Amino acid sequence: MIVFRDVHKRFGDREILRGVNLEIPAHETTAIFGVSGGGKSTIIKHIVGLLQPTSGDIFVDGIKVNGADEKTLLQIRKKVGFLFQNGALFDSMNIEDNVAFPIREHQKDLGRKEVEKLVDEKLSMVGLKPAVVKTLFPEELSGGMRKRVGLARTLALEPSIILYDEPTSGLDPVTSDLITQMIRTLQHDLNVTSVLISHDVSETFKAGDKFAMLFDGKIIAFGDEDAFRHSSNPVVQQFINSSSKGPIQFD
Repeated sequence: MIVFRDVHKRFGDREILRGVNLEIPAHETTAIFGVSGGGKSTIIKHIVGLLQPTSGDIFVDGIKVNGADEKTLLQIRKKVGFLFQNGALFDSMNIEDNVAFPIREHQKDLGRKEVEKLVDEKLSMVGLKPAVVKTLFPEELSGGMRKRVGLARTLALEPSIILYDEPTSGLDPVTSDLITQMIRTLQHDLNVTSVLISHDVSETFKAGDKFAMLFDGKIIAFGDEDAFRHSSNPVVQQFINSSSKGPIQFD
């Protein structure tokens, strides 16, 4: 579904990605591990063309992303839902208008009642009661509820690919587990291709089918949970076990 071929990305003198090769399978959840600041967000921003590689190629569902014109990028982005780390809700809009925003932008032929029905449907899918939350504003919600509203908005256009940027960051363990279960349920029920980035090992193992380890700008490991837990790579072992048998540098 998503393919990176020898992707490099440089910001000035700093090279963030140094030859990323990765094939993300369709209809599964692939999680990308790595330390903060290591380039995980850079990878998923390339998927929707928010960033262009310095060199290399990215393909989404057979369409080349880098170098694509605006019409092609729009075609790709309509397939992709993006859940930002902080939810990225509009503070000036209530919850109903936040979720309705992409629907009104891209499905202008729908009437008010039809839009309202879709909003209620998406909020219910993420475990929120529309009658309770629709008139509230983001500042009135907990962190976990804001993440769920952000996810409801992500689902508004029924994407075939969902990107999750640190979905459990800043949440308590109970709420983190709830979000993780939701990612699994949505992937199964909607048959979507999910990509998430995280440094939360325990929650990410619960959410993913396949895992990739980003280190020093490259993917150094890819496989299922069993392959990761039994990996002979010392960087992988240090990361997933939070311990080290030697001086491995992450910078």
